[in-house]
Amino acid sequence: EVHLVESGGGLVQAGGSLRLSCTASGFTFDIYAMQWVRQAPGKGLELVAAIFPGGSSPTYADSVKGRFTISRDNAKNTLYLQMNSLKPEDTAVYYCAKGAERGQGTQVTVSS
Repeated sequence: EVHLVESGGGLVQAGGSLRLSCTASGFTFDIYAMQWVRQAPGKGLELVAAIFPGGSSPTYADSVKGRFTISRDNAKNTLYLQMNSLKPEDTAVYYCAKGAERGQGTQVTVSS
């Protein structure tokens, strides 16, 4: 059974930084691409970033490009999202995802 547990969310002022982590279990982590997706209040899911199994060629939504960095440590079965220069519009629940499977999410709130 796939199990994804996110952590690291919180309340931060605009311009601040947060680092999200996702610990994965129940599958062979290092052979799957992984994603971070988010859902803002009243909006649908948005793909924020994705990374290949080996960590190469990360992709980003235009809205976060240059501010967010996705990375992974396959030895630790952990996915990360470093978020810098945060904006109020980044406020959302952030989910770690393996395709259609997601964790429970972690709330990120950015105050202006």
